Amino acid sequence: MTYVTFQDDINIFLLCCITHTLKFSTLHYRDHQRMADLEALIKAFSGIGVDENSLISILANSNHEHKKSLRKGYSKFFIEDENGFERLHQSTIKNLKLEFKRFRDAVVLSLLHPWERDARLIEKAMKKGPRHYSVIVEIACTRSSNELLGARKAYHSLFDHSIEEDLASHIKGSERKLLVALVSAYRYEGPKVNDDVAKSEAEILSNAIKNADKRKPIEDEDAIMILSTRSKPHLQAVYEHYNKICGKTITEDLEAEGILKDTVECLCTPATYFTRVLDAALTVDADEESKKALTRVIVTQKELREKEGYVPNKIQGILTGSYKDFILGLVARGEN
Repeated sequence: MTYVTFQDDINIFLLCCITHTLKFSTLHYRDHQRMADLEALIKAFSGIGVDENSLISILANSNHEHKKSLRKGYSKFFIEDENGFERLHQSTIKNLKLEFKRFRDAVVLSLLHPWERDARLIEKAMKKGPRHYSVIVEIACTRSSNELLGARKAYHSLFDHSIEEDLASHIKGSERKLLVALVSAYRYEGPKVNDDVAKSEAEILSNAIKNADKRKPIEDEDAIMILSTRSKPHLQAVYEHYNKICGKTITEDLEAEGILKDTVECLCTPATYFTRVLDAALTVDADEESKKALTRVIVTQKELREKEGYVPNKIQGILTGSYKDFILGLVARGEN
């Protein structure tokens, strides 16, 4: 006959306690791990770009059950039907593809020769329509005369047409004359400015804006001539005279004239224009086109990248993953 001693009872009790504790600890650990992984996934998919390292660490090392628990816990991305099937939102699939693509697009854009890059950006903006015409303005007005000429040569080589003829045939609205004139420009780049002419042309622009009810300023031949042929130092003088004559800046008076306002800003106050573009890209509810502008501006605008601390401070908490590393690398290097 086997006798169970008091010590045996204690041992059995202790064993049960230990087993229960281990089970509880294991469950607690798993729950803690699931919550930690959920938080990491949410962070990896937040912002602009994707934190690839976190995704690899979590998803490559998760079994079926763990992934299932993550899907159930991530209602922002997954929706569960009446059969308990967790389905990924279609919009989430689309957004993830865009975010993974962002790093690739930045790398490709950076690899291109600046002339080819500008030519391709112009061609794409032209085909996408009016909302994208600001990209054409941006290139035509912020590049040097030789850089713009180089982009026109690259366009010939890539598309077997000139930029001018394609703009003239694709653009049907009131922007056509201005855009064709801007991309055709070969501006004087010296320092000399005729102040009397600058003052006179400030008055011409003022009258064109005042008479907007009779004719759109963007269709005014004199305004187009001034903006598409004068040197940037001359236009700076025009900008200052306009302020003195009207008591406010020309860009304030052009608030309702989108493409014309972009033109004046790019020619006279480019830092203001690019800051506005970056700010729009980095807002919480920024749309995809605004986010794409971030890549374009950082890759192409050396002067903006050289503004000490500005870009890193703007993007530090918003960009993620390889995209963030690449953009910060471009900023640190400071070259186009």
